[in-house]
Amino acid sequence: MNSSKSAYTTFKAYKPFHGLYDPCSPIELKYFSTPPNLYIGFQPPNMKQFSPSEALKKGTLWPAFWDYYENPYKGKKRDQL
Repeated sequence: MNSSKSAYTTFKAYKPFHGLYDPCSPIELKYFSTPPNLYIGFQPPNMKQFSPSEALKKGTLWPAFWDYYENPYKGKKRDQL
């Protein structure tokens, strides 16, 4: 058994099924994001916190639960996917 920790990512992709009679051109890969709280079993005590003004901008008080979302389809046209 491998004892090294594997890195995780909150940004994942999958290849959807393409039917023979699909009316639209297929999207080869579809992307989705998973929230960071899925990877933290419980909230440990004394976690680092954002300042109140920064927490309001980011939507969370704790940096461990903040995740930036970048649209993978932005700038691409449907035919380029």
